[in-house]
Amino acid sequence: MNTIIESNHKLSLLEKVGYSLGDLAANLIFQTLMTFLAFFYTDVYQIPTGIASVIIFCGGIFGAFFNIVMGFVADRTQTRWGKYRPWILWTSIPFGVIALLAFSTPDFSMTGKAVYASITYILLVVIYSANNLPYAALSGVLTGDMAERNSLSSYRFVAVMVAQFIIQVLLLPIVLMLGDGDKAVGFSKAILYFSIVGVVFFIITFLTTKERVPAPVGETANWRSDLLDLVRNRPWILMLSATILVFVTLALKGGMYIYYFNSYLDAAALSSFLQEIGFSGFIEKLDRLSKSLGFSGLDWPEDPATSGFSLFNAGGIICMIIGIFFSKALADRFGKRDVFIIALGLSTLFIALFIFFPSDAIGLVFISQILHGLFYGVTIPLLWAMIADVADYSEWKNHRRATAIIFSAMIFGLKVGLSLGGSLVAMLLGIFGYDAALDAQTASAATGIKLSVSIFAAIPFLSAMICIMFYEINKQMEIAIERDLFKRRQLTAS
Repeated sequence: MNTIIESNHKLSLLEKVGYSLGDLAANLIFQTLMTFLAFFYTDVYQIPTGIASVIIFCGGIFGAFFNIVMGFVADRTQTRWGKYRPWILWTSIPFGVIALLAFSTPDFSMTGKAVYASITYILLVVIYSANNLPYAALSGVLTGDMAERNSLSSYRFVAVMVAQFIIQVLLLPIVLMLGDGDKAVGFSKAILYFSIVGVVFFIITFLTTKERVPAPVGETANWRSDLLDLVRNRPWILMLSATILVFVTLALKGGMYIYYFNSYLDAAALSSFLQEIGFSGFIEKLDRLSKSLGFSGLDWPEDPATSGFSLFNAGGIICMIIGIFFSKALADRFGKRDVFIIALGLSTLFIALFIFFPSDAIGLVFISQILHGLFYGVTIPLLWAMIADVADYSEWKNHRRATAIIFSAMIFGLKVGLSLGGSLVAMLLGIFGYDAALDAQTASAATGIKLSVSIFAAIPFLSAMICIMFYEINKQMEIAIERDLFKRRQLTAS
């Protein structure tokens, strides 16, 4: 009977927080890749946009296919700690070391830079797969209770938002401060600190979690059967498509925003806006407070683009966190699918509105970002909770549980989306004539940047919403799957 209780276990606060720290650790690097990789390659390491685009795309696609391999490996791992937990421990230190190498800038020739960037990026996406795929699959075996999974996803993605806040709001100022204006030195130092914190958090995740959901009785490891289960699994196909599309948008707009602030928005209007809302005065007060306490002054970057970019991201992330807190209650009442469709649709609307904003409409830019963040935040835990439901659906239909291969396929989609979106940043910059050496970009480059954060970014989100309209696991089916699997596990325990 213990197996029954374990499979539908109520998770403690310690376990939810401990599990969430693993995502915080991984996202300190992942969010840096999504937001700054193209900028790091083009503006910091001085790699041409065309070469940067190829590196990001090819490296990401390699990592995506490795992710499938990792799914088979993780599902077949057998240790006294379980299938998935040990991978979080084993990859913790290599993850930190490789991340540091990927954001270093050795003084090579242009060919040498391209080779170094390619090798370190491929290594980073491979170690990310070896760490994050088992981590994601772990959420499917901590408990069989779908309501608990919704709760766990909410905790997990608050941690993700904390990491996103650190990266998208604070990283650029931190880089400039740590490097004393030298971005290369600043990135290297910042990633070193993130890597140390990440290793500690991965170890905490390993120590505070426990795998409880058992594999079905008589299940045999057969990769052909796993693949057949996948291709026959309609909800999986739809979730894979939606995952790719969502991360194309996230990588495209996330990577392009730094250029949007540096090269499209009017610097004078942005500076005036920061003064009017009191942000500039707030930074001055912090500087005076630091000096009055005997510390050095707050060396916050003075250019309005850096301050505006940080505040813009802060507003969006805070509203995403608010959206996450509404997510569980809405999903419990209306079902994950329906809530996801409506929230993603509204989020898409506020991305598309950027096409109408002139360069001096700073207030409208910030309002649209805040509303986008609020509605997108509702979808964040739902995506991964729905993927766990797809693993249950597969077991329900096929009497075989292949949690890691389900999650590996979804993380494959994530990486394909990230690779496409990230490479699109560099490719579109090249197409529209962006030149990192210019103080002021051409009108064509500015227009291309505006299109990229609005229309181009909205299209994949809209397509993902349409995919989920055909996803069949609604609230009623969730209840039926959970009930039937619980009965099977009772028989297994008996």
